[in-house]
Amino acid sequence: MSGTEGFGIDPHQADLMAGKIATIHALEVEIGVVVGAGNIWRGGDGLAHGMDRATADHMGMLATIMNALALADALERQGVTTRVQTALEMRAVAEPYIRLRAMRHLAKGRIVIFGGGTGNPYFTTDTAAALRATEIGAEVLIKATKVDGVYSDDPETTPDAKRFERLSYLDALNMRVGVMDSTAITLCMDNDLPIIVLNMFADNALRSAVLGEAVGTLISY
Repeated sequence: MSGTEGFGIDPHQADLMAGKIATIHALEVEIGVVVGAGNIWRGGDGLAHGMDRATADHMGMLATIMNALALADALERQGVTTRVQTALEMRAVAEPYIRLRAMRHLAKGRIVIFGGGTGNPYFTTDTAAALRATEIGAEVLIKATKVDGVYSDDPETTPDAKRFERLSYLDALNMRVGVMDSTAITLCMDNDLPIIVLNMFADNALRSAVLGEAVGTLISY
């Protein structure tokens, strides 16, 4: 949600993301969202300057909550009812994460935005997404990113890199795909949760995925 400057929260970009999510919400599907924090804080930068890993990760978790609140506000302004739940308890601004409460919100047509990652250092928001998706019984985990799938190499530096339409979990793990960490993929594999990697910014990509159309890369058995 950083916009052109690559840092911070751009309200216009938040509105754009909210609009894409609202479009699939109109299809009457239940939606849980896990947000990252790269637009505010990258733990790797802190680690490079000698910061303690747990401290850097906790700062990242707090940053995801800022993004969650911004996205919730943008969705509410578009007429979509949301609830923000956080793994780090801060009752003044959001609900604590409670699985059954999250599932009740979803059943009532509310979008639940999960902030704070898993609440533990050393775990990425990819793993948080896989964990929350498994807990709430999601049918699919969509990794909405800036690339339109999984490639054999970085498509920005290798123009002839091959894009895969489908991969097995083991293939994705063996390839050490950069778009999602191995812990998240393993958790999805252990729970038979399919993953779709797609370009969030491509027209109708989210809608196509929700409707079961071929888009991006499918990672499954």
